[in-house]
Amino acid sequence: MNEATASRKDLKESVGRYGVWSAQLRSEDPEGAAERAEAAAELERLGYGALWLGGNSSARNAAPLIGATERIVVGTSIQSIWEHKASEAAAGFAELEVSHPGRFVLGLGVSHAPLAKGYRRPYSTMVGYLDELDRAGMRSGHRVLAALGPKMLDLSRDRAAGAIPYLVTPEHTAQARERLGEGPLLAPEFKVVLDSDPSRARATARAYLAMYLKLPNYTRNFLNLGFTEDDVTGGGSDRLIDAVFAWGDEATIRARIDAFHAAGADHVALQLVEDDTARLPREGWRRLASLLG
Repeated sequence: MNEATASRKDLKESVGRYGVWSAQLRSEDPEGAAERAEAAAELERLGYGALWLGGNSSARNAAPLIGATERIVVGTSIQSIWEHKASEAAAGFAELEVSHPGRFVLGLGVSHAPLAKGYRRPYSTMVGYLDELDRAGMRSGHRVLAALGPKMLDLSRDRAAGAIPYLVTPEHTAQARERLGEGPLLAPEFKVVLDSDPSRARATARAYLAMYLKLPNYTRNFLNLGFTEDDVTGGGSDRLIDAVFAWGDEATIRARIDAFHAAGADHVALQLVEDDTARLPREGWRRLASLLG
């Protein structure tokens, strides 16, 4: 077994089958630092294998959560390659690797043209960024890419430990697994609304999805998966909402999550969506852990 294969195997074992994706845990608000640390420790006790920090996160955001826990892996989902220099990313990883070996994963992404200043040639820029990480001594087994399309998935297979696709379906996961092969980590993000009322659950989901439907990388991916222009306009059709969010009773939600594993996911990063997006959804995380068994 070569070094890259061993690193991928270790990463799969470390993150386990389920993780939590959270933008709130990425916050730098000093007043909430103690609660974020306490929540991270509880998530570890609940059995989650990884915490994925939403937004344009970095090793600096991961460090307090790693320090508050003993084993859980913390990853960026994602660190924008437009906002952080590769040399700084490599240095941040190296510092955490010395103090907490194997606990931090650098999740990289190209973000979106409407959000990133200087956005240009995203694939070529990512290749150059990975080249810089290599020169800085950061091995491919400790980084993953937010890959949707085939070229970025190929890069996840050849230059990283795997892929962390965001806002996808089990159908995309099956396609990604075929492209990646069996070795690389495949850890899609999936959104959950813990509500069994159809109108209320879809309203919560639709309000949250609205910002993503303004980003062409996601809408283009939906069209490639067989959705129509009608599905991605007007806040998203019920068909789209029901494909990219799990809602309903516990059995239904568990079955929706299981569908990603059946399609080839090694790990599913679960994002709990509630109407109040500012607070940590700690009771919801407990309920989710319970239904995962």
